[in-house]
Amino acid sequence: MYEDKRVLAIIPARGGSKRIPGKNVKILGDKPLIAWTVEAAKKSAYIDRLILSSDDNAIAKVAQEHGCDVPFMRPDSLATDTATSADVVIHALNFLGDGLFDYVILLQPTSPFRSCEDVDGAIKGCLSGGFSSLISTRPVRENPSWMYSQEGEVLSSLSERLGEAASLRWQILNGAIYVFDVRWFLRNRAFMDEKTRLYSMPWERSVDIDTMEDWAWAEFLLDKGILTWR
Repeated sequence: MYEDKRVLAIIPARGGSKRIPGKNVKILGDKPLIAWTVEAAKKSAYIDRLILSSDDNAIAKVAQEHGCDVPFMRPDSLATDTATSADVVIHALNFLGDGLFDYVILLQPTSPFRSCEDVDGAIKGCLSGGFSSLISTRPVRENPSWMYSQEGEVLSSLSERLGEAASLRWQILNGAIYVFDVRWFLRNRAFMDEKTRLYSMPWERSVDIDTMEDWAWAEFLLDKGILTWR
């Protein structure tokens, strides 16, 4: 709880990963991938309840072994490639019942290196500012002035198209944290709008594992001891 607001954490983890079979229970470093997210959430000072939404019994078993509540199994209709994260959150809220929580923090297990400090910093930033939603990002490392496209024989510069906006400090969504007001979310069925706040995280904690190349990068960061918060 933070400022008398109850916070629900949801970890969405469906089975059937095609690019990395068994991804969510595959061992990364010294633990299953999903355990990284469960452990960070359990250390939070502000999360009132932590639950898993999954259709996969193996994922549910591992999550429970690491201390995550699994109050239901996600229906098959919400475990397809076309099912949205918003649908998954709505299902969880409907299952738990109306009015129990004021805010939700969605923590995707494919972002294993977010820290407990990131989790609580995002919750505090959203709630203390009175914002409807907050989403984690990382700084864009590539300068727009270096970006070009070729259309036929014409070379086009992105910085010329952006104009003065090219000099802004751009951020890119990293997929690690989504915090949002429950009532606002149920009205909009979205995680962000033009008033959404950004929570910037450093690049080494912004790994989003979708491919084997991403997995190899995560292992490299662990092996080289770059994640100093561990």
